[in-house]
Amino acid sequence: MSSQVPPADQAVAATVSIPEPAPLITHGPAQVISMVNQKGGVGKTTSTVSLGAAIAGYGRKVLLVDFDPQGALSVSFGVNPNEMELTVYNVLTEPDCNIRDVVIHTDVENLDLLPSNIDLSAAELQLVSEVGREYALGRVLAPLLPEYDYVLIDCQPSLGLLTLNALTASTGVIIPMETEYFALRGVALLQDTINKVKARLNPTLVILGVLPTMYDPRTLHSREVLQTVQQAFGDQVFKTAISRTVKFPDAAVAGEPITQFAPTSAGAESYRQLAREVLAR
Repeated sequence: MSSQVPPADQAVAATVSIPEPAPLITHGPAQVISMVNQKGGVGKTTSTVSLGAAIAGYGRKVLLVDFDPQGALSVSFGVNPNEMELTVYNVLTEPDCNIRDVVIHTDVENLDLLPSNIDLSAAELQLVSEVGREYALGRVLAPLLPEYDYVLIDCQPSLGLLTLNALTASTGVIIPMETEYFALRGVALLQDTINKVKARLNPTLVILGVLPTMYDPRTLHSREVLQTVQQAFGDQVFKTAISRTVKFPDAAVAGEPITQFAPTSAGAESYRQLAREVLAR
């Protein structure tokens, strides 16, 4: 019997049998999920795009919120952030700005985008002096929640005021975590922040799951880290682990989610499996 481990772009850490969700008759109100990790380069934006598209593929109406001044989520849909007149920044800072005028309908059925660009970096400074500053995002999203089933917020890699806004507006948190030892310390710090937000600002907030990303089953290091994460966080760890594959950057360059760019790829199937896990929780 061969003991070879499949290449990283052909394997996930666990294959689980999760049935496809039943179709919906009505939509809303939305569950709001923040994708958070203060460490950059962990696949957070890729996971937001891919998971959102996969959930939309199961007939759920999904809104993706680009809440990072770098605008990577917007770029992932072929949007040039520098050419946008209206973004989430305008919604946050201009009382007369209608959020529906800012939302973009993507080429993916059931999937919309609230875009961002570098202007958002100024919002943090402007919100500091506001009363109830941690609730600003939640207030502007509120009118849209009855229209969607899921809202996924792609947060910037920090634990500043913007991320606090996202956590305060959310019902759940997904923590994408690179399968590297140094990532474990960061997740512990993030858990502490989430617990403080839950205690002081948003008592309904829960950690929906820890998502292992950039997993390479060919390396002992990746396998050991994944095992350590599963031991540390137990059932909070999603059974789906996202493997490294060149398909993800290729999809980003094409301005499409991997479920649309390479629908039969292992990466696309990983996120469909993750979507079924999220819908089942």
